[in-house]
Amino acid sequence: MNLLERFVNRTDFTNYDDLKKNYRVTVPENFNFGRDIVDEYAALCPEKTALVWCDDRGEEKIISFKDVSENSNRIANALYDAGIRKGDSVLVMLMSRFEYWYTVVALHKLGAIAIPATAQLTYKDIIYRCNYASVKAIISVTAKGVSGYIKSALPQCPTVKLVLTIGEKTDFSKDFGLFYENARADGLNFKIDNRADDAMLSYFTSGTTGMPKMVTHNYAYPLAHALTAFGWHRCKDDGLHFTAADTGWAKASWGKIYGEWIAGCAVFAYDYYGRYTPLDLLPLLQKYKVTSLCAPPTMYRFLIKEDLSKFDLSAIEHYCTAGEALNPEVYKRIMDKLNRPVFEGYGQTETVLCLGTFPDMEPRPGSMGKPSPLYEVVLLDDEGKVIDDEREGEICIKYREGQIGLLIGYYTADGNIRSVWKDGYYHTGDVAHRDADGYYWFVGRDDDIIKSSGYRIGPFEVESALMEHPAVMECAITAADDDVRGQVIKATIVLAKNYFPSEELKKELQDHVKHTTAPYKYPRIVEFVTKLPKTISDKIRRVEIRQNDSKQ
Repeated sequence: MNLLERFVNRTDFTNYDDLKKNYRVTVPENFNFGRDIVDEYAALCPEKTALVWCDDRGEEKIISFKDVSENSNRIANALYDAGIRKGDSVLVMLMSRFEYWYTVVALHKLGAIAIPATAQLTYKDIIYRCNYASVKAIISVTAKGVSGYIKSALPQCPTVKLVLTIGEKTDFSKDFGLFYENARADGLNFKIDNRADDAMLSYFTSGTTGMPKMVTHNYAYPLAHALTAFGWHRCKDDGLHFTAADTGWAKASWGKIYGEWIAGCAVFAYDYYGRYTPLDLLPLLQKYKVTSLCAPPTMYRFLIKEDLSKFDLSAIEHYCTAGEALNPEVYKRIMDKLNRPVFEGYGQTETVLCLGTFPDMEPRPGSMGKPSPLYEVVLLDDEGKVIDDEREGEICIKYREGQIGLLIGYYTADGNIRSVWKDGYYHTGDVAHRDADGYYWFVGRDDDIIKSSGYRIGPFEVESALMEHPAVMECAITAADDDVRGQVIKATIVLAKNYFPSEELKKELQDHVKHTTAPYKYPRIVEFVTKLPKTISDKIRRVEIRQNDSKQ
């Protein structure tokens, strides 16, 4: 069974026009995903599978909704007894440990604000996030060196009162498993009253025109992902869906928990600690009989290089992708090898699925599809006017009464919320054009965001890291096209006096970025120049750098 029918008016839409016109979601005033979805499944069908989990060490678990309900109760009660309350921020860096799912559900039940983050954060990233969000507790793995970064950061994070870790013992944290193992599992020791419009979940953006912003969603957000799951991922009751995404990124909320569980579909998770390649996944997709798959174009580019005939992927009935446009050649080769199309979609950390290629639609390689029925999507020109087909404009969403799935706002360090609405529209900052049939085609990002191997990377953080090195006088970070990763980071650098270009210096700067910020943000291409192109007001013209690169 599934709980879709309690919140969605129907799921048997015959075509896109029917879906767009008639799709409706009912949001209870006090909706809580932990109680109304997880605990309800645990009561109605306790042995129903919620999570199929394995790691690169050979361990595996089949986790039921009863398991999630009880363990999330234990964690919520233990956190409450430790002083965590409604509205407190908790930084969660658990990679794809199965405890991630218990923890996020527990925080929803408790009313605390979950802040998922990648375990690749360095100590400066942790300091920034803890102080910006007034984080009260950190729950993290100790793998990949993150424990050292947390320890280094704590003296500069005065709001953090509790640190819980999984893995090696530390002298600054409590063992997470021991922390909650004896807590009450059959209910909560406290009463939580939340409204659907209360803050529930926050993500830090990649940082494009400045440092990362904290995007916050409310308790209605999971229900907005019901359509993501059944209408785009094509999750089915008692199926098994896999979305390739780190739990520290918003894409995990798209495909690793909310909509899938509402639709009654189990989630597959692979937790790895060594070097990861998409090839590692193929035997797992075969073994566990995954029924639907969503992955970034980067993964598809890796997969088409393999002999897929060696693996039985017949259980996968639906493929989809988001994060960047899928190259038509990659699409064609996937079709040739798997005899199934790939359905593209578009959205942001700030939204749920905005545009999608829904099942009755013909996929057009490179197109993001058509607007979700949740949103009234338009293209606006620089003057804020709606434009016609075949012209480029910014993707914007018109405000509608009762709108769900869009961020509350950007929380600032002083606890206020900065509005993202202008003249009745949410502005995505992404540029696209729409063809005569209503399909949207991505053009680019106004603020120079870089999409590499499924990651969204803003220039500012990388530039800030480079500027800390004494050899760098000025620098600009831009995207360079790459056949495998889609885009890679390029650094254009003006050296300080008494420093000279060399391969040794290039390697030193790359290593510096790896150690100063997250490793995936280092520039794979480094060019030394005598000056950077600038505007009359002395602002760097990154667009000119990209244009010059494209001519070469």
